[in-house]
Amino acid sequence: MATQKFLGKNSLVKRLTAQVGSAALAANLLKGRGHMKDDGTLTEKGKKRDAMTASSRAKGRAAEAAGSTPDKFTYNPKTNTARKK
Repeated sequence: MATQKFLGKNSLVKRLTAQVGSAALAANLLKGRGHMKDDGTLTEKGKKRDAMTASSRAKGRAAEAAGSTPDKFTYNPKTNTARKK
């Protein structure tokens, strides 16, 4: 996966840009999610996501979708996904 180097904190924009292949598309996705302002700076919500690792973000997404909590999931860095324990 091309995004293996962006697993740590403060890499939200870089990781998404690597995943989608375009900085403009990444910015539009982040704006749509409420993580980025029109001027390109992160919102408070975006700053919180940016402070998380890829593992934390994946577990959070999975937990939200399942109506559960992140501690119930394990992270797979090769796929950037989390599965229930």
